[in-house]
Amino acid sequence: MDFDLPEEVRMLKDTVRRFVDDELIPIEMKTIDGPSLKPEYREALTKKTKELGLWLLTTPKEYGGQGLSTLALAGFWEEVSRTVALPSRSHQIFGPSVSPILFRLSDEMKQRYLYPVLRGEKKSTLAQSEPDAGSDPGMMRTKAVRNGDHYVINGYKRWIPYAETADFLQLVAVTDPTKGSRGGLSVFIVDTNTPGVSIVGRTEHMMGDVTFEIALDDVKVPVENRVGEEGDGMKHAQGFINTNRIHQACHGLGVAQRCLEMITSYTQQRVTFGRPVAERQSAQFTVTDLYIKLQLGQLLTYRTAWRLDKGVAARHEPYMAKLFCTELGFEAADRCLQFHGAMGLSKEMPIEQLWRRSRSYMITGGPVEVMRTVIARHVYKLF
Repeated sequence: MDFDLPEEVRMLKDTVRRFVDDELIPIEMKTIDGPSLKPEYREALTKKTKELGLWLLTTPKEYGGQGLSTLALAGFWEEVSRTVALPSRSHQIFGPSVSPILFRLSDEMKQRYLYPVLRGEKKSTLAQSEPDAGSDPGMMRTKAVRNGDHYVINGYKRWIPYAETADFLQLVAVTDPTKGSRGGLSVFIVDTNTPGVSIVGRTEHMMGDVTFEIALDDVKVPVENRVGEEGDGMKHAQGFINTNRIHQACHGLGVAQRCLEMITSYTQQRVTFGRPVAERQSAQFTVTDLYIKLQLGQLLTYRTAWRLDKGVAARHEPYMAKLFCTELGFEAADRCLQFHGAMGLSKEMPIEQLWRRSRSYMITGGPVEVMRTVIARHVYKLF
C-alpha cells in the first residue's frame, strides 16, 4: 500500500498553494462584489493562472485542456479552498466551467455548445433541482413529452446557479414517469432564449451565491438536443454529482487547513491572564482533534478520488468523503471563529465567510442526512 500522492499531484498542490498564499490570500477581503469576482481581479488573476499552467484543468486533452484526474483535482481543490478570494462555487480564473455532460454530445452538438463554452463564448448551467425534488430526483415533476421530432417540456426548476447569464441549460426532465430516477429521467440541452423558458425568481444565499427559479411552459426542444439515450439522465447527472462531492469534500479539507493555520498562529500570540492561549488545554485539544480529523479526511478523500479514477468506487464512497469533510470544515471554521472572539465575527477577517460557506456545503449537493442514510444502507448489507 502506497499512501504517498504521485509526484505530479504533489507538484500541482505546491504550485497552487504558492499561488493561494502569494496572490489570493493577500487580497481576499476585497475581491468579491456580490456573487462575482470583480472584473479587474478576474483579468489579472486569469493571466497569472495561464502563466502558471493552471488553465483548463478539468478539460480533456483532446479538447485542449489538461485532463487532470480526479485525484489531481482533489489536490487542486483542497488548496484553492484555503482562501475566500474567489466566489464560493466558481473558479472561472482557471478556465470555463464545463460539466462532463457536454463531452457526451454528438459532434454536431459539440460544435454548437461545447466548443463555444471552451472558447468563453457561451455559458451553461445544470438545471436539475426542483422544489420537491432536491435530494430525491425521483420526485421530479418537470416532464419532457416526445412529439415527433421534438420534445415538449413543461415544469419548474429551482436553486439553479448562473441561470441569469447562461446561454443554455443542461436540463434534467422526466421522460418516463413509471421509472422514476431509475431510467425515467433524461438530459436535454435547452437554449435559454427558447420560447417558454423564463426566469421567475432570484434568491440570494448566506454564502454570497445567487440562484434562480426557471419556468418552462410548452418549451419545444429538438430530439437531437437530448443527451444520449432516453432514460440515461440520472447516469449523466450522477457522474457530475459524484465529482462535485469530491470537490465539496476538498473544500472542507481546505477550510480545515486554513483554520488550523489561523488558530495555531493566533493562540500563540494572544495572551490572557498572563499566559498565551496556546498553553491552555482548550486550544491544545482543539488543534489536536482538528489535525487528526484533517489527516483522516485527506486519506478518505484522496482514496475515493483515486478509486473514482479507476472506475471502482462504490456509490457510498463519495458520500462518506462529502459527509466527513464538509462537517469537518464547518467544525474547524466554528472553532476558529470562537477562538478569535469578536474579531472572528467581523468582516475584517475571512473566518465568518469560511463559516458560512462551510455550513452551506452540509446542505448543497446532498444534505448530510441523506449521506448518512445511503451509507447506512451499505452498512446493513455488510453485517
